Amino acid sequence: MENILEETKFIMKKYNIKANKSLGQNFLISQEVIDTIVDCSKITKEDLVIEIGPGLGTLTKKLLEQAGKVICIELDTKMIEILKDRFSLYDNFELINSDVLKVDLQNIIKNEKEKGIIKNAKIVANLPYYITTPIIMKLLEEKLELESITVMIQKEVADRLIAIPGEKNTGAITYSVYYYAESEGILEVPNNSFIPEPEVTSKVIKLNIRKEPVVTPKNKEKMFKIIKNAFMQKRKTLLNSLTNNKIFENKQQGAEILKKLDINENIRPEELTLKQFEKISDNL
Repeated sequence: MENILEETKFIMKKYNIKANKSLGQNFLISQEVIDTIVDCSKITKEDLVIEIGPGLGTLTKKLLEQAGKVICIELDTKMIEILKDRFSLYDNFELINSDVLKVDLQNIIKNEKEKGIIKNAKIVANLPYYITTPIIMKLLEEKLELESITVMIQKEVADRLIAIPGEKNTGAITYSVYYYAESEGILEVPNNSFIPEPEVTSKVIKLNIRKEPVVTPKNKEKMFKIIKNAFMQKRKTLLNSLTNNKIFENKQQGAEILKKLDINENIRPEELTLKQFEKISDNL
């Protein structure tokens, strides 16, 4: 950690940089974590890696050594100068100064693949905690031609993302992630792996994008609307949640549908599998 720590301090001093709290910046200073992120992503020269929020470029350096192409998307204009100074001599480096939520990732991946060198696209990111969910959902819902997404995020959120539907610690997003990807926890990252130290523990997770979805509801949007409404009142039973949120017209209709599907009307939303939510959706 010492070498990266010294390098990070040097860069911050040279460019008069302080971590931007509003952008959720915490700079990674652990070589072990960097190596783990890159190794578990299984990056080769046939891969395009899109790095979201590279910051000072600590992870970028390692990615450039292994990937065919690295495209960094950075919102903070202060970081742009640093990244250009550090990596402009790399012929496989590209930098986009923008908010990733506004970037046309589909087009970027398509253009790179058409050049004939890149075969796979992968996302690697140390995501700001405050905007983790919108970014993850953009990456999944836009049906990008991705092989995998490797991210470091707040541990509490990570555990919810990679939980198995029907088990503990699930939320509505658990079902969305499970629909699109097979997920795995890679490494817990302690606070002292960053400067400044965040107040929470982080975790590296990997989402391997499914070739085919795990369920095939008649109407995907309808199914996810039901899931979202079920978890709006998580402590209530499924029947009460879906009745209160107008998914069922009334309790009687809801009870009849659940009985028909052999689902206990007193079950809580987090106890349902994705397949059971699919059945409810298809019967409404």
